[in-house]
Amino acid sequence: MKRVEYKTPEQLKILTDKNRAETTAFLKKLKKKKPKNLDDVVHDLHVAAFSDFDCLDCANCCKTIGPRLIDKDVERLAKHLKMKPSEFMDQYIVVDEDGDMIFREHPCPFLLPDNYCMVYESRPRACREYPHTDRKRFYQILNLTHKNCETCPVVSDIVEELKKKEW
Repeated sequence: MKRVEYKTPEQLKILTDKNRAETTAFLKKLKKKKPKNLDDVVHDLHVAAFSDFDCLDCANCCKTIGPRLIDKDVERLAKHLKMKPSEFMDQYIVVDEDGDMIFREHPCPFLLPDNYCMVYESRPRACREYPHTDRKRFYQILNLTHKNCETCPVVSDIVEELKKKEW
């Protein structure tokens, strides 16, 4: 896999839109096939990509999308910030139209100017798992992966590499 280069969310959106029909058809085929080696291939691409890509040079995810929070995230973040969970909720959280807890504002309220996370050790589970290219049963999240192509240059490149493989 070639070196992943930083792209802005705007550049990634244009690229994703340009390839949308082709990528949608490819991912649909991949989901139907459920190749036994898909996880291994994606995990290898993940490791290769992140061996020389520094998320601190990017932080698109922290700047443009918000994690869905669970109760444990709220408790952990409130404790980290030495707040009561109810105070944390009042200050940082809203419930969206789907009933999910999300941060009130974007970029993330804990993103520092140098792209470091002020609460990194206590960050939400969704942040810990993003961009999900190292998880098991990858075929189950192909739609989410396609959406993440608009935010994460690594995901975008991994999907393009997957298209080159014989399935």
